[in-house]
Amino acid sequence: MAEENKNKDTQEIEVQDVAGMETASQPEAEKQQENPEKFLKEFNWHNYEEGIDPIDDEKLEEFEKLVEENFVDTLDDEVVTGKVINITDRDAIIDINAKSEGVISLNEFRYNPDLKEGDDVEVLIDVREDSTGQLILSHRKARVIKAWERVNKAHDESLVVNGFIKCRTKGGMIVDVFGIEAFLPGSQIDVKPIRDYDAYVGKNMEFKVVKINHEFKNVVVSHKALIEADIEEQKKEIIGQLEKGQVLEGTVKNITSYGVFVDLGGVDGLVHITDLSWSRINHPNEIVELDQKLNVVILDFDESKSRIQLGLKQLSQHPWDALSEDLKVGDNVKGKVVVIADYGAFIEVAEGVEGLIHVSEMSWSTHLRSAQDFVNVGDEVEAQILTLDRDDRKMSLGIKQLSQDPWTDITSKYPVGSKHKGIVRNFTNFGVFVELEEGIDGLIYISDLSWTKKIKHPSEFTNVGDELEVVVLELDVEGRKLSLGHKQIEDNPWDKYEKDFGVGSKHTAEITEIVDKGATIDFNEDITAFIPQRHLEKEDGSKLKKGEEAEFQIIEFNKEFKRVVASHMVIHKEEEQKIVKQAAKKSAAQNKDNTTTIGDVNADLQALKDKMEGKG
Repeated sequence: MAEENKNKDTQEIEVQDVAGMETASQPEAEKQQENPEKFLKEFNWHNYEEGIDPIDDEKLEEFEKLVEENFVDTLDDEVVTGKVINITDRDAIIDINAKSEGVISLNEFRYNPDLKEGDDVEVLIDVREDSTGQLILSHRKARVIKAWERVNKAHDESLVVNGFIKCRTKGGMIVDVFGIEAFLPGSQIDVKPIRDYDAYVGKNMEFKVVKINHEFKNVVVSHKALIEADIEEQKKEIIGQLEKGQVLEGTVKNITSYGVFVDLGGVDGLVHITDLSWSRINHPNEIVELDQKLNVVILDFDESKSRIQLGLKQLSQHPWDALSEDLKVGDNVKGKVVVIADYGAFIEVAEGVEGLIHVSEMSWSTHLRSAQDFVNVGDEVEAQILTLDRDDRKMSLGIKQLSQDPWTDITSKYPVGSKHKGIVRNFTNFGVFVELEEGIDGLIYISDLSWTKKIKHPSEFTNVGDELEVVVLELDVEGRKLSLGHKQIEDNPWDKYEKDFGVGSKHTAEITEIVDKGATIDFNEDITAFIPQRHLEKEDGSKLKKGEEAEFQIIEFNKEFKRVVASHMVIHKEEEQKIVKQAAKKSAAQNKDNTTTIGDVNADLQALKDKMEGKG
């Protein structure tokens, strides 16, 4: 109770003090209304807190309202702007219109070495009061919060932001945007391919924020997007003015194996490799290089004008138009082999002017060969003009015409009956082509390869590349045909065999092979005779077997078809017929003398039978 009375007395005293000060404080209240900021700044907080300068409730409410309007609410987690009022060796003292100043470590201003008193900085209240009653502020946290606000605003409103390229990283670059490290993909640096990424490090550039990942706090920016926006405007203007035949200046943007992409100032066109030069080239980089400026002519474009076909060679006169008027069929020209195909070679006789040498015009030879057998790419050759069509811009050439046609004196070099050596060049089913010299080929029919061997295919007798001796059998100068023979080098052995193995001649040999319908025997390396089945029969009625030796008689000899037929059976049949004839003659003589009896005849026949069976 005593305590309550004491408090009550104290309150009464304070009320009296405040009441007593009403008159004295009236001028001060007027000062508040006139300049509240000055009043708040000069207000004696110590006297107020100690109760030395009491204020009535109405004035106190007005005072608190002024504080609320002019001082920062240190309870709100917001970024505010403060002023640097002092800089020490370690800290910066910041006034944010709070009850006390705030402190920020100078480490947070390392990016700004020019910080000075009076500068405005953004801060965030980190600790409301430390042990000394000061506010601990954070400039770094404030920058991060503000930076994210700015980045989001730039993304949402498609604003252009400035950034500093700090370094390279995998796939692109790291860019400082408002203090946030953003990723710049390599494909988003420029509209043209980048060859030197390091050249961009340390540069300040403008960007658009194209993507934000709030979950992982990732920001992706693009410089290409700004360029494309400008290019799109230029593109519309350029496309609207495009005309076929128009000549424009462009920059080589990209080189591929099939052509060159040229930037016409926002619009890309393609110069195909065939439209770069009148001469043949293997790759466009033989003609142009990256970033080269050149004039091109518009050849064609689609309806939307999105695909533009350009030409470079069309800006110069066509080489055929500049070809000398004195050049004519029959003239000799020199040129370089630029292309080789199976059917021939293309020779560049002047820049952009080519002639074709067909493989048939490379040699007087008639057997099949490839152009690679005569020339190589890059060879310098001399040729004769065979045809010349200036309208169609075509020219055919020949090499063989520079040498004499070997058929010119063919009759003196290769008369019928003359013997020569040649190289086997090719086979057909019916014969062999033999080259006697370059341009002179002859055919040996399969029947003229051997007198004795039965050949089904020429490969059984010889090989491509072999040397053969031949005899000229026929010569057709007009048809340029030469018929040759190989077997005619020697005499026909069947002329001699015809005498030695004539019909009726007898020879001893053994059965070589049992075949269908009979057997074969080899009399020598050339003659193989056929024994019909029934002619294999021996005297006792059995048949000869393989490897069994016996005597044979020639019953057929055909030299033309090389056919020989022999028989063993006729050998013992002839003997039988002789005995029968002798018995018949004896019987006739005895009948004449009337002394022969039936028993005598039977005895003679039995003796003959025994002899045939080997019993006699």
